[in-house]
Amino acid sequence: MSVLPRLIGLSFAAMLCAHPTLAQNAKVLEAANMKGADRTAKLYEAAKKEGVVNLYTSQTVQDMTLLKNAFEAKYPGVKISVWRSSSEDIVHRAVTEYGAKRFEVDAFETDQSGLEALHREKLLQAIDSPVIADLVPQAAAPKEWLGTRLQIITAAINTKAFPEGDYPKRYEDLLDPKWKGKIAVEAGDADWFATTVEAMGEEKGLKLFREIADKNGFQVRKGHTLLANLIAAGEVPFAVTTYMFRVRQLNKSGAPIAPIYLEPAIARVNGMGLASNAPHPNATVLFMDWLLSDGQEILSNHEFFSTNKRYSTTPPDMKIIYFDAADQMDNGEKWEKLFNEIMLRKKR
Repeated sequence: MSVLPRLIGLSFAAMLCAHPTLAQNAKVLEAANMKGADRTAKLYEAAKKEGVVNLYTSQTVQDMTLLKNAFEAKYPGVKISVWRSSSEDIVHRAVTEYGAKRFEVDAFETDQSGLEALHREKLLQAIDSPVIADLVPQAAAPKEWLGTRLQIITAAINTKAFPEGDYPKRYEDLLDPKWKGKIAVEAGDADWFATTVEAMGEEKGLKLFREIADKNGFQVRKGHTLLANLIAAGEVPFAVTTYMFRVRQLNKSGAPIAPIYLEPAIARVNGMGLASNAPHPNATVLFMDWLLSDGQEILSNHEFFSTNKRYSTTPPDMKIIYFDAADQMDNGEKWEKLFNEIMLRKKR
């Protein structure tokens, strides 16, 4: 979900609270920059003494449980303690806790908008992991956090609602009257809208989406998982914004749903960052190294898109535009307003 304008508000609120810039924690720095062939062995030895990673995540309980169980099986004595919420709530809780000098969280696993906000609040510590060399550039570039999975946003269709020959091939096809009342959009995808429109050329893109909205309208649903499930159930015939991994999971299970590649496909990089004052830094860096290597195979096997090139399952012919969290945070209010006016028909 797009939370950029609200995250900007949180950042301003944090500045008003005037919490001090925290001195870098020597223990965190040592774990983050550990080098050598025995890096993993040394991290694990220290991690067993720490015993736990306190993780704030927006990953689904089911998917995080898969990762948690696999890691704990490989590294006995180190547990993953999970608190799950939205990206917005993760940022709010982190800023509040750090403002009160409560250093309980070890790591954040969420979308890049939330991680960008945490970076701006100086709550993240970069790690020097040997796995970085295996990551796609968009996952390695942030430095203060590393991309763990690609969240590719594509259209999806109920395969029983339309014959394959009627599937749209480009956004302009959605101007056809047969799509009237049959197009859905996720309620918080202003960042997808901004990135798509900018890729088309702002004037052209805004004109096209206004025409589609005027002629055929958009149904609005809240939640990408819900939207994919509604398409599979036949309650929504078609949507322009679904998470491709969920569509592929449903398709694999036999549901009548398929992804539709309308160029450009937009990708968010979800990632993980080490908290600057993490109480269990060795266990956390060990988990991050594992998640960016062995954990990527688990994600790929469950239809996620890996950021590690060794496990990549991204369709090679798909044109992907990557969401720029910093740019969207700086210009989020503009795009939220346009998205609400054009796609959701909300006037301010």
